[in-house]
Amino acid sequence: MTTAVAFLFESYVAVRDFLELGGPVLKVIVVAIFLLWTLILERGIYLRRRLPVVVREVVATWEAREDHGSWRAQRIREMLISRLAEDAGMSIPFIKTLVAICPLLGLLGTVTGMIEIFDVLAISGSGTARSMADGVARATVTTMAGMVGALSGVFASSILARAAAREVQKFDERLRLDS
Repeated sequence: MTTAVAFLFESYVAVRDFLELGGPVLKVIVVAIFLLWTLILERGIYLRRRLPVVVREVVATWEAREDHGSWRAQRIREMLISRLAEDAGMSIPFIKTLVAICPLLGLLGTVTGMIEIFDVLAISGSGTARSMADGVARATVTTMAGMVGALSGVFASSILARAAAREVQKFDERLRLDS
């Protein structure tokens, strides 16, 4: 049990040191990535578990209707499809927004790291190598974190968007219209 505790403590120290290395911008990036992946997991679970139940309920309601061919029935069908499409893709636009924000936050970290380097140069002339290295590290780490968050989110959001569109298309095909 002590090795597990030691491992957790070492992991905590490594994460803490990494966050301190990147500065306050890295903490914002970590929060954005955490929110991004929370939304991605929520949407994936919804599409896999809850959406099929909703589809079955709506299809049963549709098939219980006597009228499937009138103008009104067509509008009701369009409304049902629209509602399902809205439910299926509910947080995908927000996920895509977070994906777009991550590299911008990385760029902000780069700029703050470079400003730190210039401050060192302005104060000490040629600057000390250690002080300049801290600024370079801050610039590099935040850029990397922003890009990693964005790239992972791009793949996940495109998979979710395709899955949602596919489910809506299948739902559309299941709601038959009588001519």
